[in-house]
Amino acid sequence: MSLLKKISGKECLKILCNKFGFLIARQRGSHIVLKKQTSDGEVGTVVPMHHELKLPTLRKVLKLAKVNEEEFEAYQ
Repeated sequence: MSLLKKISGKECLKILCNKFGFLIARQRGSHIVLKKQTSDGEVGTVVPMHHELKLPTLRKVLKLAKVNEEEFEAYQ
């Protein structure tokens, strides 16, 4: 079972960029688009810069980024 905690969009962005190698591609309003090159091609996700990301939103961000929840938990 996942033990993800509610975190801010800023915290999520820092973890994805610093620990998983994503780069900021662009921003539109309060949403930041992240990209990463992998051997399978380009992977991207969108992180809303809210004060608190609800768990379903955080799970969707991680699913798009192809990041395992358990790996992400280690950096929370």
